[in-house]
Amino acid sequence: MTFETVARQWRVRAALPILKLAGAVGVLALGLLLADGDLLRPALGVLAGAALAAWGVRDLVAPVRLAVDADGVTVPTGWWTGRRHLPWSTIETIEVNRRAGRGVSGPVLEIDTGGSLHLFTRQDLDTDPDEVADALRAARPTDQSGGGLSRAG
Repeated sequence: MTFETVARQWRVRAALPILKLAGAVGVLALGLLLADGDLLRPALGVLAGAALAAWGVRDLVAPVRLAVDADGVTVPTGWWTGRRHLPWSTIETIEVNRRAGRGVSGPVLEIDTGGSLHLFTRQDLDTDPDEVADALRAARPTDQSGGGLSRAG
C-alpha cells in the first residue's frame, strides 16, 4: 500500500506571544510605579520585562513547534529559531503522558529518539497532544512503525 504524508505543522497558540508581551509591559510598569526612590524595583521590572518580552518575541519569530512530513518530524532546537529534522527511523516512541507538578500539568506529547526527548504541551501545539500523537502515528510510514509508538496515560 502506498502512503503519502501531507506535510503538517503545529504552532504556538496565537494569543500567547501577545499575553507575554503585555505581561512584559505590565511588569516593567509595576517596577517603575512601585520604585518610590528605590533602584532595585525598576531594575527587577526591567529584567523581568525583558525576559518576558524575549519569550514573546521568540514565539512571534518562530511560532512553529512541530512539523511532520513524509521523511520525519521537525522539532525546535535551542531557544530561538533552530530546527532539527528527526527521520522516522530515529524515532523510538511517540506517546502522550499526563503529569502533574514541575511546572507542567496536563497531557504532554513526548517524542523520544533514544538520544533526545522532545516535549510538547497543549500551548506549544495549540491543540490536544493526543490528536497530534495520532496524526504523527498516522503519518509514519508502515515499514517504520515498529514497537514503541504507545499511547501512555
